[in-house]
Amino acid sequence: INFKIQMLVLFFLVSSAWCGKVFTHAASPVLTNVEATVSSNGDVQSTAGVVLPPLPYAYDALKPHLGEETLRIHHDKHHAKYVATTNSMVAGTIMEGKSVEEVIQYAHNSKLQTLFNNAAQSYNHEFYWKCMKPNGGGLPPPELAALIDTSFGGFQEFRAAFATAGNTLFGSGWVWLVVENGKLSIVPTSNAGCPLTSPGVVPILTMDVWEHAYYLHYTNMRPHYVDAFLDHLVNWDFVASQLSMAIA
Repeated sequence: INFKIQMLVLFFLVSSAWCGKVFTHAASPVLTNVEATVSSNGDVQSTAGVVLPPLPYAYDALKPHLGEETLRIHHDKHHAKYVATTNSMVAGTIMEGKSVEEVIQYAHNSKLQTLFNNAAQSYNHEFYWKCMKPNGGGLPPPELAALIDTSFGGFQEFRAAFATAGNTLFGSGWVWLVVENGKLSIVPTSNAGCPLTSPGVVPILTMDVWEHAYYLHYTNMRPHYVDAFLDHLVNWDFVASQLSMAIA
């Protein structure tokens, strides 16, 4: 009898320990103290939801308006670092594996500024690359051109307003063309600012005016970069596709 009692006690202890281990590991992770978990790791190889897509064109494809060295450093160093830091911060939390848009909204709503900065910059850069193409610029497709006329009074008026926004934005940031309630507007944002945090606002074009976007090519002459972007680089076909999805 004593032997049976001993075996039952042993079985109970082992079972309790095993169950405790299972429930401990099954608990849902919670994003805590995320501001203090920024990593200096530059490795961008990750299976998380925030990824670093390759450029949609060759590194030298935007010459002579943006050089190969500018694109390599901008994409492979700056953009890559934002992606790596975002993934490092969400690893092991409820946001691991979520899309960059979901991480942006979570960080914004939770007032997690460091996470927001890196997630938003990951999104902003991915969107920016798509807004350019070799032999870009010129006039937008008819549907987009008509809405530009309605919203700004004409393409030249839009171009002047967009260029002014880019040239007068103090410090670092972005200039966006967004659609809201069927009308276009120009929205400058500082630092990592992103229109996704404004309900009902859909970005369809962005221009990066952080110095690392143009300094190697244009030094401190931001207006020259802005002119090149608008006249020779804008991918109006991509912008029109974003408009179509926004108003569908």
